[in-house]
Amino acid sequence: MEETIRIGSRASRLAVIQSELVMAEIRRIQPAVKLELVTMKTTGDKILNKTLDKIGGKGLFLKELDAALLEKQVDICVHSLKDVPAQENPLLPIGAYSGREAPADVLVLPQGQTRRDPALPVGCAGARRAMQFQKLFPDAVIKPVRGNVLTRLEKLDRGEYGALLLAEAGLIRLGLAERISYRFSPEEMVPAAGQGIMAIQTRAGEYAGLLRQLNHEDAAFCAGTERRLSGLLGGDCSAPVGCYAKLHGDDFTLYGFSGIDGTPRSDKVQGKREDAEALVQALAAQLSKKVSI
Repeated sequence: MEETIRIGSRASRLAVIQSELVMAEIRRIQPAVKLELVTMKTTGDKILNKTLDKIGGKGLFLKELDAALLEKQVDICVHSLKDVPAQENPLLPIGAYSGREAPADVLVLPQGQTRRDPALPVGCAGARRAMQFQKLFPDAVIKPVRGNVLTRLEKLDRGEYGALLLAEAGLIRLGLAERISYRFSPEEMVPAAGQGIMAIQTRAGEYAGLLRQLNHEDAAFCAGTERRLSGLLGGDCSAPVGCYAKLHGDDFTLYGFSGIDGTPRSDKVQGKREDAEALVQALAAQLSKKVSI
């Protein structure tokens, strides 16, 4: 009997698209494989009247999917890496990282508008983006916004917000890149660790050969480097911490942002891939006096 690999995903349109991208890659590697997509609403999707930091962080997007993996209701789960807590469950490790989509944060204006209305709040779902935007625009009023990307865009176009701060990768994957009004450079706004990368998770020791073929080495390097820096800075999925590694051959630039103590700080270091750990330690020390080289 042919084995079926069940792919677990959040039920949002973006999550389904991301899972379908990974499924297409699995079919490319194993053309005869049988795949089934299993979607579910997670706790993070259900509680929309509170910001994530008030209800336990973005790890709530994984809770039900983790349980489904452990109970063997699904075999592989696909997540936005920025939603995966830095402290991984050893029973459910990240087995592979997808290639990276555009990692930047972007500003989105209401349909048909070319300038932000300063009388309306800017919708933002996390402290990292909010603090960095406030540094760029001290007079801006920032208001929390929850819901999936399409829901947030509906609220924007209804006039509830003058602009939204979103991840470029999600808009591209949804086919909505034309909604981007401004793309922030990493000097202006450091992305979340792993932003634009998909994490492919399964039970420890399973599908090892498939995961090796799915893994994108450059993305894995960036993911590991960024998540290491985030951990040293005391970041989790909701903390105001940004980490972004930009590769150029064997060299890379590592950007960092921390606002954990309420004071926004950003900096960067440059060097060779082989010196990644020392550079992570150096940047962490620059951004936080609590971390030593």
